[in-house]
Amino acid sequence: MYDRILCLIYLGVLLLSSLAAFCLFGRDKALAKREGALRVREKTLLFFTAFGGAAGAFLGRLVFRHKTKKLVFSVVTAAALLLQAATLAFLLWKAGGPVR
Repeated sequence: MYDRILCLIYLGVLLLSSLAAFCLFGRDKALAKREGALRVREKTLLFFTAFGGAAGAFLGRLVFRHKTKKLVFSVVTAAALLLQAATLAFLLWKAGGPVR
């Protein structure tokens, strides 16, 4: 019972963080086109990527073609995506799968 609840909470965190990361990458790309605009800090983008938003960051980088040449973003996004997917898979396995 608690495993399923934990799984749902984690899935919710992943979805919300991914949505936030996607929006932040889009916003930063839009601000990058404006001269003198106050941009989203790279630490903020990396924070949301590492703590639940790797899927959104991955999609944001593809859709907006933003931060694609920076190695640190590629490494952090790939590592976080693998870790978050593995954690979700483990929680699903522990909860007895998606349908019980």
